[in-house]
Amino acid sequence: MSDARVHGTVEPGFESVREVFAAVAANEARDGGAQLAVHHRGRLVVDLWGGDGVDGDSLLALYSSSKGAMALITALLVQEGVLELDREVAFWWPEFAAEGKGRITLRQLLAHRSGVIGADGGLSAEELADDRLTAARLAGQRPHWEPDTGHGYHALVIGALVGEVVLRATGRTVQELYEERVRAPYGIDYHLGLPEELEPRFRTALPMLPTSVEQAFLEANPIAPDSLMAIAFNFHADPPFDMVGYANSRAVRERAPLSGGGVGTARGLSRMYATIAGELDGRPPLLAAGTLAEFARVHSAGKDLVTGQENAFGLGFVPLATRYPSLSPAAVGHSGAPGSQSFADPATGLAYSYARRRFGFLAGPGAAENARLVPAVVEAAAKAA
Repeated sequence: MSDARVHGTVEPGFESVREVFAAVAANEARDGGAQLAVHHRGRLVVDLWGGDGVDGDSLLALYSSSKGAMALITALLVQEGVLELDREVAFWWPEFAAEGKGRITLRQLLAHRSGVIGADGGLSAEELADDRLTAARLAGQRPHWEPDTGHGYHALVIGALVGEVVLRATGRTVQELYEERVRAPYGIDYHLGLPEELEPRFRTALPMLPTSVEQAFLEANPIAPDSLMAIAFNFHADPPFDMVGYANSRAVRERAPLSGGGVGTARGLSRMYATIAGELDGRPPLLAAGTLAEFARVHSAGKDLVTGQENAFGLGFVPLATRYPSLSPAAVGHSGAPGSQSFADPATGLAYSYARRRFGFLAGPGAAENARLVPAVVEAAAKAA
């Protein structure tokens, strides 16, 4: 894509980010379009988009980015003393104690250490669209490893589990608290429950278009139906989980299951993270420094029992300095399955969101182009400081 096909604005000093976005977006006409938004010290300094079918106001399925919103609300409740990280989940949700889960704490759950990664026999599409139904199934589920002896990505269920704790403790859903305390007050175009009137702005998620080499890799490395990966991503269900169809379901967009049902723009998700990166609209960060530091601290590291890859988890959030060395150890965020990546770095006052419409190859932890975009953003912000 030529630079002329990249749209939007950058503030003076961030022109280099536009150049990098134009370069990495060269395939986005094929890939379905992308957006990039960056806030620095509370100001929107980068607001770009490119590719066919996507503009700056297009609402995209951002999948596991909703885990970041879930973590933000949970951190607020911990900060206010409503939740306690080292209290057992069963204190609020007694049914969860079944099958040896009575000693699992909220901290262990948020750090992907509970072992409750899916349901025997799989979850139905109806259950995956509704956190309450998923939570009801998982209350009686045995863990898939001894809790707190390792970690593994609770890909499709952590939102339902944490959301049930919040509901039992407060009488309110995470979605309701996010709307009342974050989205509406700050005018954030990232939604946990997409109103019907915004549906015309939604752009369907698009499946991956692998190259011949990528296709050969996928065929040579199938996911075993009895593996932890299959269980965590519900591929052992009948029918298996349809990841693209999931977010393209109106039921998912309406109910916004917290593990992956949020919808928004890069601009909106960057603004959400700006609420914790520093002052925004003259208001202090939503999370105190100590609270954010505890949620950003690495609680799980090493080989993931689900994915088999080396990774790290904080509490709900993912610490990102290891993946993107130009970020500070305080940087926290979450990726989304198509390759989206969003974060806040309070040390530099940066909030960043890159959103893709089409799934990239093995892009769940964040598409490869973020490795070029993030350093460009950090460098520009440092020069602008």
